[in-house]
Amino acid sequence: MPLSAFALILLAGVIHASWNIAAKKANGDARFAFQSGVFLMVIWAPVGLWFGWDVVPTWGSTEWGFVLLSGVLHVVYYVTLLRGYRKSDLTVVYPLARGSGPLLSSLFAILFLGERISAIGVAGIGGVALGVFLVAGGPRLWRSTNDPAQRERVNKGLRYGVLTGAFIAAYTVTDSYAVKFLAMSPILLDYFGNFVRVALLVPAALRDCATTARLWRLQWKYALLVAAISPISYVLVLYAVQQAPISHVAPAREVSMLFAALIGGHLLREGDRLLRLMGAVLIAAGVIALALG
Repeated sequence: MPLSAFALILLAGVIHASWNIAAKKANGDARFAFQSGVFLMVIWAPVGLWFGWDVVPTWGSTEWGFVLLSGVLHVVYYVTLLRGYRKSDLTVVYPLARGSGPLLSSLFAILFLGERISAIGVAGIGGVALGVFLVAGGPRLWRSTNDPAQRERVNKGLRYGVLTGAFIAAYTVTDSYAVKFLAMSPILLDYFGNFVRVALLVPAALRDCATTARLWRLQWKYALLVAAISPISYVLVLYAVQQAPISHVAPAREVSMLFAALIGGHLLREGDRLLRLMGAVLIAAGVIALALG
């Protein structure tokens, strides 16, 4: 993996962990996703116009088809993630989602897109997988507990984490194909995909306008932060995909877990910090192996 791609992934990891913690603290639902999408549309409009003025008119049905598919997959992923955050701990949902998604993406790229990976790369993926398991709670996930409510909370975290990971894999492969093989701009793919996301979330926002307005007043700071920084993290990853194989970039994104384990464990006080720190170190080692492999 080129050093430039690795640097992009590291920076994206810090930003990604930060906006996920903001989303967790907001405790929002589809209406929060709609609010952050509207803010994103406004904040990044100058960038979208600057990069898209001459490019977008040349797009055909293939490019718009990928924008539509990307938008649909992203909105389902985001709503599922937010629901998982409401039902369980970030340090259960986040690592499972971030771990299973990129690993599935790598498997797809190797099996169907003809990518190759070295033995060091395979070891790196293994380190990431084990680290994800530890950050998610390790053996504790299978232990019985005397608290049925907590046990159900962990089980919900497992389910929502894996389901979110499946959607991450789907949009990762879709968007990576668009920027790598169709040479679409990562910035434009993400920005115009957001219009699709906002359109799909309109019914949820209008279902109860009074509640939506109340939540907007309560959550606007978190939504503004997510809108301002989340596109940066993902666009950086897509630029990295243009420079390196998907099967390397996707697992390497798990470096965000290192920051989530450190920041989230401290701010959200979700416990098991030592175990999760060990997992984060394994993830970091796996990411370095992927960079070398």
